[in-house]
Amino acid sequence: MSTLQDLDTHLFSQMQRLDNADLCGDNLAKEIERTEALTKVSKSIVESATLQLNAVKLKAEYIGLKKGEMPALLEGVKP
Repeated sequence: MSTLQDLDTHLFSQMQRLDNADLCGDNLAKEIERTEALTKVSKSIVESATLQLNAVKLKAEYIGLKKGEMPALLEGVKP
């Protein structure tokens, strides 16, 4: 996973796994644990992307940007 689009796809896939009516007992508990861990990591990724975006905005406001200066994570381009 290296773009916000990848993260989005992964989160929706996890939601589909949780929506599985056949999940019960230990399997459901494991999926819930997996979802909680994924949520924590996702929040960190989003916070990092927000920080990168704010830095780019600040630079654009005071210095200007050259074409292609947007962080790859925000552009959806895989490094």
